[in-house]
Amino acid sequence: MDVKTLRKAADTVRILSAEAIQKAKSGHPGMPMGNADFAMVLWAKYLRHNPADPKWIGRDRFVLSAGHGSMLIYSLLHLFNYGLPMEELQNFRQWGSLTPGHPEFGHTKGIDITTGPLGSGFGSAVGMAIAAKQFAARTGLDKTEIPQSRIFVISGDGCMMEGNTSEAASLAGTMKLDNLVVFYDDNGITIEGNTGLAFTEDVAARFAAYNWRVLRCDNANDIEKVDAALAEAVKSDGRPTLLIGKTTIGFGAPNKAGTHGCHGEPLGDEEIAATKKALGWEEAPFTVPQSVKDMLAARTAELATEAAAWNKEFAKFLESADKGLIDSLLNCTVPENLLEELLKAAPVEKPIASRASSGTILQKASALVPALVGGAADLAPSTKTNVKDAGDFNAECRSGRNLHFGIRELEMGMAGNGMALYGTAIPYTSTFAVFSDYMKPAIRLAAIQKLHELYIFTHDSFYVGEDGPTHEPIEQLTMLRTIPDMTVFRPAEAHEVAHCWAAALKKQGPVAMMLTRQDLKPFSEELSAKIDVTRGAYVLSEDAGFEAVIMASGSEVNLALDAAAILRAEGLKLRVVSVPSLETFLKQDAAFKESILPAVCRKRISIEAGCTAMWYALVGLDGLAIGLDHFGASAPYKKLAEEFGFTPDKVAASVRAYLKA
Repeated sequence: MDVKTLRKAADTVRILSAEAIQKAKSGHPGMPMGNADFAMVLWAKYLRHNPADPKWIGRDRFVLSAGHGSMLIYSLLHLFNYGLPMEELQNFRQWGSLTPGHPEFGHTKGIDITTGPLGSGFGSAVGMAIAAKQFAARTGLDKTEIPQSRIFVISGDGCMMEGNTSEAASLAGTMKLDNLVVFYDDNGITIEGNTGLAFTEDVAARFAAYNWRVLRCDNANDIEKVDAALAEAVKSDGRPTLLIGKTTIGFGAPNKAGTHGCHGEPLGDEEIAATKKALGWEEAPFTVPQSVKDMLAARTAELATEAAAWNKEFAKFLESADKGLIDSLLNCTVPENLLEELLKAAPVEKPIASRASSGTILQKASALVPALVGGAADLAPSTKTNVKDAGDFNAECRSGRNLHFGIRELEMGMAGNGMALYGTAIPYTSTFAVFSDYMKPAIRLAAIQKLHELYIFTHDSFYVGEDGPTHEPIEQLTMLRTIPDMTVFRPAEAHEVAHCWAAALKKQGPVAMMLTRQDLKPFSEELSAKIDVTRGAYVLSEDAGFEAVIMASGSEVNLALDAAAILRAEGLKLRVVSVPSLETFLKQDAAFKESILPAVCRKRISIEAGCTAMWYALVGLDGLAIGLDHFGASAPYKKLAEEFGFTPDKVAASVRAYLKA
């Protein structure tokens, strides 16, 4: 490619970014202006992509971890003919535009991931790299000469400061993910000023310690130096690569370049005019020079040809490969009779912890759903999430379906997101329920992106017992339930666990399952026939002319049944409702809610070993919410149940007192 025109293309990114941000009177011009040279060389010469087919499976993935610099990728998408018109650049950050303040997956063609929270893109890129390696190894693609997907990331100083990046880099180095190339935009500036205010470490030494290859580009605003650095970066040495590029934030702006003044605010009309003069820019606002259009149009045509050649080779590969497996991975296929098969596998002969019944059901689910892969944050023996005879994914074995994330809960969540985004896996991740706190940013991003993934959270209440309040979740259920587009299941026993697993695997969007450490009595055949978790709640047991409704989730459903038996013996008529997914029930139409909780029955009681706040939406202000609005304690769980009022006799006494009040 002509270097002069390539420089002009990079300047086009700078000017378009500055102009769009100025028009919006909001945004971050410094980052796209400083990274324009690297990004242009990457997209024009090294990134394998196909603007005519943005979801092409053979493409490399591009992750803008420094998502505040979103005008960088929007400018690139426009220039490379991804169907993002100039009008959308002019509508940057405006209502209904395809150019929101931070890149959003599923909203704009060519965006591989939603980014914004710093470090999250880096963390998810590691998951993408895992998924790419795993898909190639499981299908045999890695035994061919067909190019495999690489993951390219642009990160900044903020990403490097966030703890998630440390977790992610450590995991990637351990797994030797050599399909991961991260560009570190080392410009030395953050919102408050020079990075030296709070960040003085040797990043190169840190990543070398993580087992990364570290390369340097002393001037990443020099097209030819960037080209040489990228040529080296794409040559694998068996490790992930960090390319540290010295850039000038706001490069090209005569007065604001290199200062925090161009980080998070528009340059201003005068500075934009000065920038154009300094760059020799003579075009009208929001105009792409014809030489740049011609060069990138030609490159776009070449990319389509290269993709077609890849597709042809992939089609030949399919002739001798396991096409059924490949189709099931590419489509994340779930069989129609999944629930029926999982119910056959459910251990319902005797009381069993829901974490254990889930572990048994997982074995069957993994056989039926090849795309299902995952692991735990060093807790698989406790969370029962290891799939037997499926192998471990690691630096030596890429085909294993069991992942060991180490004690890195946040990165585990981000990696799960990346795996789901890659498109060939339904990932599950697991830890104790209380540590969902560490994962919250990743779970929230999964919900925003509506990713198909599962969270298996065990040890779900004060019944953890002797480990005490630090390990006994109280508010975590409520936290998870309040995340928009999130589904939380808390199954009552093994039959319900099977139902929840089936619903989770068929549902679009993230699902969390809250599972017990203590044994739960299985439902009778009569009760299990009534289970329906799909609408969040169902009637489990009732008397004609019932005068009160007792509802519960998880381990408290059997408690509700036992307490109801005591009260029924005293002549009370009751309805018992299982609520495996409270927030799902709250979203149902009025008619269905009425069928479960008729308005004429105002005597309502809820039982759950956690915060009561959300239950008042069901019991009303005149109802009784039995729960825990305080932290737990360290003692055997049966003693805690007695002290906290979670025994049949004590629940019956509480209900009795409420009904008499």
